[in-house]
Formats: sequence, C-alpha cells, structure tokens
Amino acid sequence: MARAAYAAFDAATRSLVTLSAARYPVPAARTRTEVSISRSRFVCTLERVTTVEEAQAFIREMNGEFADATHNCWAYVVGPPGSTSRVGMSDAGEPHGTAGRPMLTVLLHSGVGDVAAVVTRYYGGTKLGTGGLVKAYGGAVQQALDAMPRAERVDYATLVLSIPYGAISAVRHVLPAHEATLEGESYGERAELRVRLPAPNADALRVAIMNATAGQSEVRDAE
Repeated sequence: MARAAYAAFDAATRSLVTLSAARYPVPAARTRTEVSISRSRFVCTLERVTTVEEAQAFIREMNGEFADATHNCWAYVVGPPGSTSRVGMSDAGEPHGTAGRPMLTVLLHSGVGDVAAVVTRYYGGTKLGTGGLVKAYGGAVQQALDAMPRAERVDYATLVLSIPYGAISAVRHVLPAHEATLEGESYGERAELRVRLPAPNADALRVAIMNATAGQSEVRDAE
C-alpha cells in the first residue's frame, strides 16, 4: 500500500515539474537599472537567454560595452525558475563569493527563468567590505528585476481531433477554455480538427473532447 502511494506521489510530482517547466515567467525585454553606493556605480543589465551559449554571448556583449568598468560580474539561469541544471556565475575580480553568488541567489529566487544578469561596477574610491559587496550586487539585481517587464514562456502542443460530425459544434465550444486554437480541418468519414494549445493543457483537453463526444473521438499528437 505504501509503495503504491509513493508511486502515485512520485508520478504527481513529476507531472508538476513537467507543467512548471513548460510554462513560466521570463524577461520580456532587456532591462537596465543603476544605483550608487558609497560613490561606486552599479549598473545591472538583465536579458532573456534560452541557452548557455546565448548567456555567454550576452556577457561578452556587456564586457565590450563596459570595457572601461572596474568589474563586470555576472550570473545566469537557463531553464525554469529555480532550476540549477544550467547556471553560471562569476565574481569577475571581486573577492570570492561577493558578487556572482549573491547575484545567482537572487535570480534563483526571483520566480523568473531564462534570465542572465551582468552587474557593472565603477569603483568610487570607498571599499564596501565583503558584506557590503554582497548586499550591493544582490540588491542591484533585485532592483533590475523589480523594474523588468515579464512575459510568459509556453511550450505548445499540436493535436489532431478525429470526431463525429454531430460533435463538431460541441468540440469547438470546449476549445477556448483550454486556450486551443484551430489550425486546420479536414472532412472524410469523420471530421478532423488540428489544434494548437499550451502543452500543459493538452491532457485536460483530451478529457474534455472525450466527454463532449461521449467517448466517440480519437485525439492524437500531430506528426
């Protein structure tokens, strides 16, 4: 009994992980903010990145744009919010653990995925100390996140619905509730509708189609 309960819990957990990975907030546009602390300027630039290569290209771009800066520290998270499978960080010459790590920590707890941050520092002549640097770099990223517009990353699925002619109206009626849009249709012995929808909604749509057609339908993934 315990084994069966664990298996059900494990399946549910994996399902939730899949759903969260298929749909999550991402940066909608490049965002830049600036703050001055003890005469040092901290400029944070955020960018959406979907691969490690894109993150690295963005960091190189910032290093080129701010080539005269004292430091260009960076961190990135590629994937869903909080995912640590593809992350990176660098103190870029600041004392170990005072820049890249606090920047990455803020990104991981931001609820945003596919995001890279570069904090550019122009030294103002006053040392901030280890704690001061951690606060400054983490705070610079948080300030930029607060100002950053958000979009939603969504994985889509395409399904083919094979249904009886008499059920066409009922099926069309359930599509909007699952954010499904009709991409094509054909008519032979049965009606076939090709629909596109957010992948997390696919299983629910399958159930709704079966209910709307009294089980007289077939739903398959498009080739």
